[in-house]
Amino acid sequence: MLKKLLLGAEAIGQGAIDGGISGVYAYPGTPSTEITEYIQENETAIERNLHQQWSANEKTAMEAALGMSYAGKRTLVCMKHVGLNVAADVFMNIAVTGINGGMVVAVADDPSMHSSQNEQDSRYYGKFAMVPVMEPTNQQEAYDMTIAALELSEKTGVPVMIRITTRLAHSRSGVVLAPMARMENPLSLPSDPMQFVLLPANARKRYNILLAQHPGFLKYSEEASWNRFEEGPDRSLGVICCGIAYNYFRENYPDISPYPSVKVSQYPLPVKLLKQLESQVDEILVLEEGYPLVEEQLKGFFERGKRVIGRLDGTLPRAGELNPDLVALALKIERSAGQTPPDLLVNRPPALCKGCGHHDTYRALNEVMEEYGKGKVFSDIGCYTLGALPPYNSIYSCVDMGASVTMAKGAADAGLFPSVAVVGDSTFTHSGITGLLDAVNEKSNMVLIIGDNESISMTGGQDSSAFGHIESICLGVGVDPNHIHVLESLPKNHELLVKLLREEIDYNGVSVIIPRRECIQKLARQKKN
Repeated sequence: MLKKLLLGAEAIGQGAIDGGISGVYAYPGTPSTEITEYIQENETAIERNLHQQWSANEKTAMEAALGMSYAGKRTLVCMKHVGLNVAADVFMNIAVTGINGGMVVAVADDPSMHSSQNEQDSRYYGKFAMVPVMEPTNQQEAYDMTIAALELSEKTGVPVMIRITTRLAHSRSGVVLAPMARMENPLSLPSDPMQFVLLPANARKRYNILLAQHPGFLKYSEEASWNRFEEGPDRSLGVICCGIAYNYFRENYPDISPYPSVKVSQYPLPVKLLKQLESQVDEILVLEEGYPLVEEQLKGFFERGKRVIGRLDGTLPRAGELNPDLVALALKIERSAGQTPPDLLVNRPPALCKGCGHHDTYRALNEVMEEYGKGKVFSDIGCYTLGALPPYNSIYSCVDMGASVTMAKGAADAGLFPSVAVVGDSTFTHSGITGLLDAVNEKSNMVLIIGDNESISMTGGQDSSAFGHIESICLGVGVDPNHIHVLESLPKNHELLVKLLREEIDYNGVSVIIPRRECIQKLARQKKN
């Protein structure tokens, strides 16, 4: 018996390797990044030469994973919750096309928004696409479910989602590994040559196939060992515990629960178990991390009108992560003051690293923009988003990947002058190129600053798809070469950057300025190695 101490994210990576994948596709995004990084550094994965390079964005990752599945191989695609928005087009459609080799979509949600723009719950995407969803309670289940999800994907012919959250992704536990890893699938093309052709006539056929499979998906959920009913003597309340929330419930009752409960870790919801619970109790408390997906479904589900409580009625907070204390309050358990540790540390806002090239970019930008007033610089998602905070207070937007470019274009269309966008190198190739193409096609009067630190620094310094390509991409989409400028982002070049910004703001058209300096943290790691 081999046992490893693994993060929840790493357990998914190990499960994918042992489950016979031939490749992983992903774009870095906290809290999902460690899944792919684990596979990249795993000796078995290296020996087997599994594909493990980063993709330009989540959509390209999922489409490439689908291509590997089309060829009969098993594959894993990973992203954070907002990354699934980027990949939603292909995700919704592959539920209809189905898959060939097993395909698992691992999505890491971030309740409480530790490093994200929102709290969205990826289980809704799984329900929307009508595919099975697995939600592990702990690291062991994360490992076991990944292997099981690959099997279930091939058995049902659809992708299977594994949904984890930040606490599980970034906490460690011992994981017992399977005695023998599964071999990779051989190459094999789909038996139905029209399976992946979503012309309307065929798409309607495929959609009806997906609908017809739903009773089978429900049967698998009801037979899954990680969905189970647990007895309790006090029938005044029944508790439904989804995923990691089961741990918070059991921490309040480490020995025996006084209430009957259902542990839910695979969807669609196991109807028989829920009806068994509903028939025995007076009201039902739903504990789920994220949105009230299960609570909403159950409010219209039970025939006997049992009261369902949880996040919607205020029994639990609507926003943020759950924890054992919040669950205790919902269960009306009195906790002594000594059980809740005091806050000993004062929160410190994040800041750009000392020596980061973005400091020099914002100093120059602030000097120039003093002449025009505030509110005219749009930004994006990355380290440089910290330019919204003191001491710079330079930027005024951070919405989604690539939105800086298109928001600046739209503001310029509205007559705002000057209209300036700030984007990072990786975010530019992730989602900014098409916005720049729109701006070029319409000759928008805007300046685009691409802060190139030659890595995806916000998530740990992974290699950027933009490395060595930014100028050629800008030329390729049609930016005038006379208005593409590259300079090293250093204090000695302050006056040059100020001069360039002023000149390009005065130019009536699309300008691109690329302040370039390697990420200071990445450089430090390279020197250590």
